[in-house]
Amino acid sequence: MTMYIQVDNAVKKYGKGENTIYALDHASLSLEKGEICVILGPSGSGKSTLLNLLGGLDCADEGTVKVDGCELSSYSKKELSEYRRNKVGIVFQTYNLIGELTVRENVKVSAEIVPQTLDIDELLDELGLANHKTHFPTELSGGQQQRCAIARAIVKNPSILLCDELTGALDSKSSRDVLALLQKVNLKYQTTIVIITHNEGISEMADRIIRIHDGRIISNTVHLRKDIKELAI
Repeated sequence: MTMYIQVDNAVKKYGKGENTIYALDHASLSLEKGEICVILGPSGSGKSTLLNLLGGLDCADEGTVKVDGCELSSYSKKELSEYRRNKVGIVFQTYNLIGELTVRENVKVSAEIVPQTLDIDELLDELGLANHKTHFPTELSGGQQQRCAIARAIVKNPSILLCDELTGALDSKSSRDVLALLQKVNLKYQTTIVIITHNEGISEMADRIIRIHDGRIISNTVHLRKDIKELAI
């Protein structure tokens, strides 16, 4: 069976000769369409590098990264831009909100670049931001900024949603609410979701758990997902 996402022997390195550092060292993984995948690993293990390759933000020095049968390294800059715009939603750890825009405007900017989107106000309501949609990022807590970043990524109804330390700035209740929303989006739209995290508890919601260490995939396990209420987060 052809996998929706297929990474084969991906290498990303920096420096030369004895000073070469491998961010990814011949990493391979495969995901089916509609899976929720959690990638676990310590800081510096290559998690973010792998996420950048899947999102078309960076290219592998060696190996291949295929999504829906298309090899990303064969794309032109324009094609990569279209791939990121139309297929990928990314939740960055640093939020990357536009300071001059309100919460609703930050989400609307993302919604305006694709033809079919989720309802902005309904999404903000589900994320607990209905009363903050006219606020600017500087008027929000870290957790509220994180939820705004999540809304901006999800509103495009992307085929692939990539999340970098999704719940890092959230308390336990907010974390559960956000993860429950992701599970709802996954079930309703068959969105393929990849979450990189240090939090072992989050892995229990996954269909697939991948562990990475020193740039190498050390395990790729199919898992029976649990309900969000059962997670120890």
